[in-house]
Amino acid sequence: MASKLHVDESSRSDKQGCCGQSARAVTSVKYPRTPGYRPRPEENKLNAWYWRCDIKGADTGKLAGKTLAIKDNVPVAGVPIMNGSYVLEGYMPEFDATIVTRILDAGGRIIGAEDLCRSGSSLSSVKGAVRNPHRIDHSAGGSSSGSGALVASGEVDMAIGGDQGGSIREPSAWCGVVGLKPTFGLVPYTGILPIELTIDHTGPITKTVYNAALLLEVIAGHDNGLDPRQPRNLQVPDYTKTLATELPGIRIGILKEGFGQSNSEDDVDTMVKKAAYEMTSLGASVEEVSVPEHKLAYHLYTAIATEGGVDMMMRGCGKFLQYP
Repeated sequence: MASKLHVDESSRSDKQGCCGQSARAVTSVKYPRTPGYRPRPEENKLNAWYWRCDIKGADTGKLAGKTLAIKDNVPVAGVPIMNGSYVLEGYMPEFDATIVTRILDAGGRIIGAEDLCRSGSSLSSVKGAVRNPHRIDHSAGGSSSGSGALVASGEVDMAIGGDQGGSIREPSAWCGVVGLKPTFGLVPYTGILPIELTIDHTGPITKTVYNAALLLEVIAGHDNGLDPRQPRNLQVPDYTKTLATELPGIRIGILKEGFGQSNSEDDVDTMVKKAAYEMTSLGASVEEVSVPEHKLAYHLYTAIATEGGVDMMMRGCGKFLQYP
């Protein structure tokens, strides 16, 4: 096993990192770590881990005592990253993504990178399918498949997922945990492998709403201009202090066009609506709303993800950094 990696302020590299930004611009590596190992099948029964490591952050902080898995498109310095594809196999980042540094600064302990797929099926990773911990022969959802499965199985307290079209929300729903796709620009995407600038999101997957709010508090916030999607006056409230057990005055809309489609399942439609209407017992008002353009969403997404994704992969997002 290689010796521990410890890169300080004076020894950071200027080589290009993700999104066309240099490693110096992204962050320094503050916490020692070893490169870890690829887990054996007997210790990876869900095939949810791509890599195992153990990186201890600060002694104190909001995440002290919490263990985390990081999606395999988020660079962790000195730990191999593959993005679920043989194209990147063997690549070892030399910097931590901004959210990784924030997690470690808050006392979090990163114990590995989850295996992922690009699709929503959890079946397309080159290292094999990720299994659902509740029923091993079922999909865990995707693409943050391992993140959802590892949190649901109790192997980690929290995980980071990535979402371009449902990839935090879907595995969370299928594995029975809490997943949050943050508001655009709330959480910096600095250093993370992208698909397309306007749809890239990264956010928490946890067992409870409280822990989702806690992790969001840690990773959200302005990144000194390194992510051009973030407004300069971005403010991050204490989300854990705003949680409530009652919802008086809250209005919840059920999107009519999100149900009864050709690929919908009746029992799923019924369960989702039932869960929404249960919020009325907490004081919320629930009503059906209609957005006819929602039916165009798949076609619009396809254009953005394919044309924009190819442009991103070919030219990178460095061209956007000139914008104020």
